[in-house]
Amino acid sequence: MSLFNVFNITATGMSAQSVRLNTTASNIANADSVSSSVDSVYRARHPVFAAQMQKAAADQPQSVGVQVLGIVESDKPLNIEYAPDHPMADKDGYIYKPNVNVIEEMTNMISASRSYQTNVQLAESARNMVNKTLQLGQR
Repeated sequence: MSLFNVFNITATGMSAQSVRLNTTASNIANADSVSSSVDSVYRARHPVFAAQMQKAAADQPQSVGVQVLGIVESDKPLNIEYAPDHPMADKDGYIYKPNVNVIEEMTNMISASRSYQTNVQLAESARNMVNKTLQLGQR
């Protein structure tokens, strides 16, 4: 693998973690929303990642980064609460809240942030190695 591939791998990693951070932020922002029906309530969303592969010279697959396959809605049960006095209550007196666990989302956000930072540090290390290699030829 070329040292320059490291830049592509870290860039796709940073992009994937950025998507993860944005989805987590959306989940947290909608955690306290309320709906009067099951169909219109916000559901937690999570990105799905996969390794991007390419064929190497010896027909061995070689990783070249991370691909975001899509964003899926969580299938965890919604939070249903009996609140007949709430203005958004349905005819039976229930309100529907998202299936977002704020503690899990905060943990996910910290993890994504650290993964993003790790990719930044890897790109920085690769850049330093390339610079040192170029300096070898100057002496």
